[in-house]
Amino acid sequence: MVSFHDANYRGSWCCQLILVFIWLPTFQDVTARETHADPRQISSLVELAKEPTSGESGLFEPIEISPAILPKYPYPFEPLSPMYPSFPSSPESYLPVLTGKCPVNFSSLDISNILDKTASDCTVPLASVVGNVICCPQFSSLIHIFQGFFNMKSDKLVLPAAASDHCFSDILNILSSKGSNGTLLPTLCSIKSSNLTGGSCPVKDVSTFEKTVNTSKLLEACSTVDPLKECCRPICQPAIMDAALQISGRQMMVNDNGNVAGEMNHADYLNDCKGVVYSYLSKKLPLETANTTFRILSACKVNKVCPLNFKEPSEVINACRNVAAPSPSCCSSLNTFIAGVQQMLITNKQAIICATLFGSMLRRGGIMTNVYQLCDVDLKDFSLQKAAAFGLQQGCLLRSLPQDVIFDNSSGFSFTCDLSDNVAAPWPSSSSITSVSLCAPEMSLPALPTSALKNTGSNSGGVGFLVPIFSFFIFSTLLY
Repeated sequence: MVSFHDANYRGSWCCQLILVFIWLPTFQDVTARETHADPRQISSLVELAKEPTSGESGLFEPIEISPAILPKYPYPFEPLSPMYPSFPSSPESYLPVLTGKCPVNFSSLDISNILDKTASDCTVPLASVVGNVICCPQFSSLIHIFQGFFNMKSDKLVLPAAASDHCFSDILNILSSKGSNGTLLPTLCSIKSSNLTGGSCPVKDVSTFEKTVNTSKLLEACSTVDPLKECCRPICQPAIMDAALQISGRQMMVNDNGNVAGEMNHADYLNDCKGVVYSYLSKKLPLETANTTFRILSACKVNKVCPLNFKEPSEVINACRNVAAPSPSCCSSLNTFIAGVQQMLITNKQAIICATLFGSMLRRGGIMTNVYQLCDVDLKDFSLQKAAAFGLQQGCLLRSLPQDVIFDNSSGFSFTCDLSDNVAAPWPSSSSITSVSLCAPEMSLPALPTSALKNTGSNSGGVGFLVPIFSFFIFSTLLY
């Protein structure tokens, strides 16, 4: 005899099974749509600032890089990889001697925090080693932010020429007093006091700027910048370029008409006006937000090119041209050459570009065999390896995302290295490569499997999977 409890129990399970068969079809035929940048986000004026196509500049189309060699980043919620390496702390800070002619309260908390971060990122033992990736992007951000901070209570967007010299000197003195090499930074980062003045840009005040530029669009595009998307699907960068083109447009047209003597190159106006746009953003955004935005934009820029200088590798070509198997003489020549160009710590993406471009040079010299594979050349080999003066004992690839040098009282200065730095260097498939793009794999998503059981790689698919399961348990509870 079946009890009432057993009948109720079996009935509930029957209902659950029915619900499973009802919701299973919702898992079928899941596909991902290809995503494209909305052309309406970019003004037609930005077309003027686009890089020339391959037919115009002689550059070749971007090559495809296998996703297998692309560095993988942890999600923001996961713990970062350990700090490495550590360096002794810099000399004790001291009270700087200022000119007294720069009317700025440098002790203000907002600007003081940015100065502290810049001093740490450009600390004496590390500035030249991390200059391209960490120090100079942060120093450049400080200069942009200082423009806006200086004029926070006025309608101006730039500094007067006289004040710029004094303020620039004070900034360098303050950074030096906090452990940075202030005398090195202008040369290392190609920044001078005139960068604070707006140069030849015809618009240098807020009123004219806001009459000329769609500032609501600019602020919306640059208030929150996604570090993972901005470099390949930019939103803030075209908004800044659009604004710079608009405020530089009048002067450019005057010069085109020949009404101004000693006209400058249009690129000079554009660069100066981009600095004015950065200044406007610094006035309107919280300083920390502006700093984060500017660092992301700098990361996009530096990770598009290889910062290493490759001379003609004639010795490597002679030693490796006819090699088809591991050769001591070839590998020795190759490793010696690569060691000679290790000038700084570079990012994982920069290493991919450097390895690809150098490999293309070798192919043009007649080396068809993948000598990277024969000689066990990794991506990290293109970054600085050992440097006793800096305490660096082994190779390190920096992350392509913005990061700062961290100071700890016990261990000194340190920074985060990428954990995927043992990836083999990519050998190019062509000898005619002069530019490399790493955005292709990110621009579209592959179609997902149509089987529900194999759908494990899509966020949208995962959400669709969780909703029926969640509903299933709700209904199960109600049936009980």
